[in-house]
Amino acid sequence: MTAPVREIPIRGEMIRLGQLLKLADLVEVGADAKILLEDGLVTVNGETEQRRGRQLHRGDVVAVEDETVRIV
Repeated sequence: MTAPVREIPIRGEMIRLGQLLKLADLVEVGADAKILLEDGLVTVNGETEQRRGRQLHRGDVVAVEDETVRIV
């Protein structure tokens, strides 16, 4: 059974992937985000992403292992 998708609200028009991972409590610090990205464990809208600076917008879905969040 898959975990439910958590919705993460953002204030502006976009957020960078590294910032979202911290905001959503998927990582504790930026260094953790870098490791997950380098290991190919992060997907954005179903595609593996390795850029911590990737711009995300409302509606984008980010998954890290068994946790999934949607930006709202």
